[in-house]
Order: sequence, then C-alpha cells, then structure tokens
Amino acid sequence: MFRLVFLFLPLFFFCNDLKVGKKEQFKTIKHAVSAAKSGDRIFVESGIYKEGNISIDKPLSLIGIGRPVLDGQMKYEILSFRANHINLKGFKIINSGEDEIENIGAVRLYDSHYSTIENNIFENNYFGIYIQRGYKCLIQNNKITSHRSRSQEGVGDGIHAWVSDEIWIKNNYIEGQKDGIYLEKVTKSYIYRNYSKKNLRYGLHFMFADDNVYVENTFDNNNAGVAVMYSNNVGMTGNSFINNWGDGNYGLLLKDISFSKIKHNRFHSNTVAIFLDGATKIDLFKNDFQSNGWGMKINSNCMENRVIENNFINNTFDVSTSGSMAMNDFKKNYWDKYEGYDLNKDQIGDIPFHPLSLYAVLVERNPAVMLLFKTFFVDLLDKTEKIIPSLTPASFVDEHPLMKKVNL
Repeated sequence: MFRLVFLFLPLFFFCNDLKVGKKEQFKTIKHAVSAAKSGDRIFVESGIYKEGNISIDKPLSLIGIGRPVLDGQMKYEILSFRANHINLKGFKIINSGEDEIENIGAVRLYDSHYSTIENNIFENNYFGIYIQRGYKCLIQNNKITSHRSRSQEGVGDGIHAWVSDEIWIKNNYIEGQKDGIYLEKVTKSYIYRNYSKKNLRYGLHFMFADDNVYVENTFDNNNAGVAVMYSNNVGMTGNSFINNWGDGNYGLLLKDISFSKIKHNRFHSNTVAIFLDGATKIDLFKNDFQSNGWGMKINSNCMENRVIENNFINNTFDVSTSGSMAMNDFKKNYWDKYEGYDLNKDQIGDIPFHPLSLYAVLVERNPAVMLLFKTFFVDLLDKTEKIIPSLTPASFVDEHPLMKKVNL
C-alpha cells in the first residue's frame, strides 16, 4: 500500500496494483477497470488489445508496460474518460473509428478534471485526443500522427479542446491531422514546446480562446501555421513559424484579435509571415522575419498595433497593406533594404525608412503585377516613389530605423 499524489490537487488515494496480461490477474483491460477501486493503478503488459470502447468512470492510472497496443479496429472510440484524476501512460493507440457528428477518436475526456495523458503513441486515428469541458488536464510527451486522409474532411485534429480551462499541452509531436492543436472557448491554457508539422489545415488554431500563452512551439510546413481568431490577451513567445508555403498560406493569421503580445518569434520561409485582419492593440516586439514572401500583410481595419525592434531580412516584401492610411506604429526596426546613413554613430538611421514600396501596393491591388518581379521597371517605380511619393502613405514610416540587426 502507498499513497499517490495526483497532478494539481493535494488529494491522496490509497492504491492497489492490478495487472493485465496472459498470465496476470486479468486478461482484459475492461475486466481490470471494472474490478478496480478509485485510485488503483492498472499495469497492462505488451500485446494487442482489441476491446472496443473502454470507458473509465473512476479515478485510475492506466500504465502500459512494453508499449501495449489498443486497437480500435476503425470502429470505436478507444478510451473514454468519464471521471476525474485519470492517468494514461505508455500505450500505443491506433485505428479509432470515424464519426463526423460525434467527433470520435482515440481518447476523449468527458468533463474530466486533473487528468493526465503522457508518453503515448497515437497512430491512424480520426481525432487523437479530444477534451470537452476539461479542467487542469495535462497532455504531454505524446506522438500523434495520422495519414488516413489527404483531405481536411477525412481526419480530425491531433489535440482538440472545447470549453475547457487551464489545459497544459507540452512537448507533443503532431503530424498529418486536420489541425495539430485546436482550442475553442479554451481559457488560461499553456501550449509549450510542441512540434506541429505537415497538418492539413493549421498547426495551431485558436477560436474564442482568451488569456492563453504559447511558448517555444514549432509550426513547420503546415497548410498554414497558426490562426488566432476572435480572441484577446494571447501571449506568443519564442515560437518558430517555418516553411508554410502555398497560395494564400501564412505563418500566423491574426483575425479580430486584441490586447496581445507577439515577441521573440522566428518567421522564416513562409508565403506570408503574419497576416493581420481586424487586429488591434498588438505588440510585435523583437521578432525575426527572414526569407518570406511577405513579412507582414496588414489590412486597413488594423490599428494601434506597435511593431518595435524586429528584424526584416531577405523578404520579397517587408510590409504590405490593403489601405491608404497607416494607423500602426513602426519603430526601431532593422530593415535590410534601408539605404540610409548614421553620421552620429548612434546605431539609428538619420533618415526615416518607408517600408511600403510602390510595387507592394500595386501587387496588393493586382496580383498579376508579380510577373514584373525583379525587372528594371519595378526598380524604377520604387526609386521614383522614394523621390516623389504618390501612392504609398506618407505616415507608413519607421522614423528611427536600426543600422544593425536586433539581437534576439
């Protein structure tokens, strides 16, 4: 007998160990779950278990020894958490059923609090992990992959959370799902060091999700990197948005988002690094924009955003806008296209820099103009615009451009 401390809550349970295997106490996981008491630990030996849906309705720890396989046979929701304090560790969970109405998948948490899913492998499932009305649950160190469909309609999300609070999603690898991670009406949650790659829609998708933080994640070669929509007070720090290429693709979409901070992120090799639409009061501070098609696209409905001490290097267009007015503040950024000078050696350019080129304005209005890219005519247009501004807003300017890159 011993006491087991569960995550987040200082509550103790007296525990027994139950074992599942050919020569053990129970031959099926369902029998062990049925016989277990609250707080017991069930150890499952290696093997393939095809038991349909396993519903857990009491606080239990389910621990795999030698990576046992739970096979849903393309029919079932494999594990259903219907209680608090459920822990799942060490399994390979494969071949869940598919239901677009019920959104079934490998593991689903029904109103579960203080539960943990860690160190598992999920393969070929519709949804990987689905959390509804969860509270203080931890999802960490899992590998979630699916290649069951090439269309968004044929597969669900890797980790999907709905109407939940204080969810921690850490150190997971997710590939081939619809969205790598999807949060809807989720608050006060922490998304940390996940690697979301080659998902069919977004690497990470926020909807109506306030007061969340995501830190040091990598979003690589998704159809689009991250979409943050209809949310407030979101913190985005130290993430990498890389290789999100394609028609209409972007590293980060900010749609109707306010009062948020985006700092110390790396935007490399995206069609559009950041696309802002209806974004207000956003601080973009010390980010690195390198080798993108567009560094930033800012719609005319964006205002009171501050772009400070960022690097813009080797982008086709550093900035583009659909409007004729500039209601955002650019200050002390490094622009590799800046051709000014610094006579007083204070590392700040002596003349302002206008990052919005005439060619960028023309491409925004008529994409077919891209056919003229890198021609003498384009160079002539931009140099003429610098001397006699006509179409680019005079207020779209960095008054204090930096002479050296910002150290991130």
